[in-house]
Amino acid sequence: MSGDDDFEEVEKDIAPEGPAVDPDAEASDFVEYGIEDKPPLGESALLGFQHYLTMIGASVAIPLALATAMGMPGQQVGRLIGTFFVVSGITTLAQTTIGNRYPIVQGGTFSMLAPALAIIGVLASNGAGWNLMIRELTGAVIVAGLVEVLIGYFGVMGALKRYVSPVVIAPTIALIGLSLFNAPQIVNPNFGGAGTGQNWWLLGLTLVLIVGFSQYLDKYHRTFRLYPVLLGMATAWIIAAALSVTGVYGPSSVSYVDLGSVASAPAVQPIYPLQWGMPEFTPAFVVGMIAGMLASAIESFGDYHAVARMAGKGAPSKKRINHGIGMEGLGNVFAAVMGTGNGSTSYTENVGAIGITGVASRYVVQIGAGVMIVAGYVGYVGQLFATIPAPIVGGLYIAMFGQIAAVGLSQLKFVDLDSNRNVFVVGFALFAGLAIPTYMGNVADGAAGFQQGMAQVPILGAVLGSEVVATTLFVIGSTGMAVGGIIAFFLDNTIEGTAEERGVTELAEMSEDESDFQSFFDRYRSSDAEERAPGAD
Repeated sequence: MSGDDDFEEVEKDIAPEGPAVDPDAEASDFVEYGIEDKPPLGESALLGFQHYLTMIGASVAIPLALATAMGMPGQQVGRLIGTFFVVSGITTLAQTTIGNRYPIVQGGTFSMLAPALAIIGVLASNGAGWNLMIRELTGAVIVAGLVEVLIGYFGVMGALKRYVSPVVIAPTIALIGLSLFNAPQIVNPNFGGAGTGQNWWLLGLTLVLIVGFSQYLDKYHRTFRLYPVLLGMATAWIIAAALSVTGVYGPSSVSYVDLGSVASAPAVQPIYPLQWGMPEFTPAFVVGMIAGMLASAIESFGDYHAVARMAGKGAPSKKRINHGIGMEGLGNVFAAVMGTGNGSTSYTENVGAIGITGVASRYVVQIGAGVMIVAGYVGYVGQLFATIPAPIVGGLYIAMFGQIAAVGLSQLKFVDLDSNRNVFVVGFALFAGLAIPTYMGNVADGAAGFQQGMAQVPILGAVLGSEVVATTLFVIGSTGMAVGGIIAFFLDNTIEGTAEERGVTELAEMSEDESDFQSFFDRYRSSDAEERAPGAD
C-alpha cells in the first residue's frame, strides 16, 4: 500500500525554512483576474454573464430532458427552466460565500439525470402522471443531498485527499472533458430539431470565433481576451437569428432561433419552494439517486483541483474540500425543495471558461449568479437563453471540454512518466472511463436491462441482480469520471510506488495549508472576536 504513510512522510519532510512556493507564479501571465480580484461592476456583470453562457446548454438541456420524459405540459416547461436558473444563482452565491469559496458556478447535474430518467421510466410504466414523477424525484434528491451533507461536513472527502495523487487526479479531470465528447450538441446533427440540414458550419463558426478571439486576437485587445465566449456565441447567434427571420431556417431546423417564443413568454413566472407539491419518498428511487450523487461528488472533487490549477492556486486543502462537498449537499436539498427534479453540483463548463478567458474572480461569478436569479423570474430572459441553437452550444462545448481534458493531463507534469506503473494506471483509467460508460449506454432497456444481466452472474447473481445494487452500479458505471477516478484510486494505492514517483511529494508542497482556508463561520468568529477585543471601537 502507498497512500496515507507516504503523504504524512512527505508533509514531515518538507522543510519549513526552504524557499516559499509561489502558487501564482506559474499562472501569473495567464490569469487576468484572480480569485480575490474585483473588476468594475459593469465589466463584472458582462464577465459573469459570460460564465453563465458557458453552462446554458446544461441548464436548458437537463430540464428539457426531464420535462420531455415526464410529459410535462408546455406551459410548465419554461417555469422548470426558470427554476433551474434561480437555483443555480442562489446555490452559487452560497458556495462562493459560505462553501469552498472557489469561483465555481453551481447548477443541475447530468450525474443525477441518469437515475432520474430511470425513476421516470419506472413510474411511467405504472401509469403515473408528471406531477407524481417530479414529487418522487424531489424526495429522492432530498435524501441524496442529506447524505452528501454528511459526507462533506464529516470530512469523508477530505480524508481521501491524502490517498489522491496526481496519478489519480489527472485521469479524473481529463475524463470530465473527454467523457462529454459525445454530447448530443456535438455528435448528433439533428439534436434540437427535425433536421433540415446538419448545419455543421454553424458549430464550426462558433468554435472558430471562440478560438480566434481567445488564442489569436487576445494579444491585440483585452476585450478579445476577456470575452471570447460572449463574442463568439453572440456573433453566431445573431447570424442564426437573421437566417431564421429571413426564412432560410425554418422551425424544424436545428439552427432555428424562435424569437416568437421570447415575445410570448410571461413577464414574471412564479417560482417558489414545493411548487409542484409535497415530496414522495421511495427507498429504491432514493438509492439510485444516491449513486448519482456519489458520481457528482467525485466530479466536483476533480473540479476543485482543476479550478485551483487554472487560478494558479495550491491544491485545495481537506477543509476546503469538505466545505465544498457539504455545501453541494445543501444545494441538492435546496434544488429539490425548489422543484428542479434534479440536484446541484459544480459546473465543469464554468471551469473550462476560466481556462479560456483567464477570469477566475469570485466576485465576477457572484455577480453572474445575481443575473441568473433575475433571469429565472423574468420569463423573457430565460426563454431567450433557450433560443440558443444546439450547434452553437456544440461549438462552445468542443472548446471548453478540450481545455478541461488538457488541464487534467497537465497534472502529469508532477509524476514520473518514465515509471511503467504510472503510465499503466493513467492509461487504464482513461480507457476504462471512456469504454465502460459507452457499454452502459448500449445496454438494452438501460438500468432494467443491466439488472437482468447482473442477476445471471453465477453465485453472486442474487446480490448483484438486486435493484439497489444493480442501479447503483449502473449509474456509477455510466459516469466516466467516476469510473476512471475509482480505478485510478484503487490501482495507485495498491501498486507499489514511491511518493516522489507518484507526484505526492510535489503535490504536498503545492497544497494550501489548512489555515489558508477560512470558512464563513471562521471569518464570522474572527470578526466577532475583534469587535469584542478590549479597545475595539
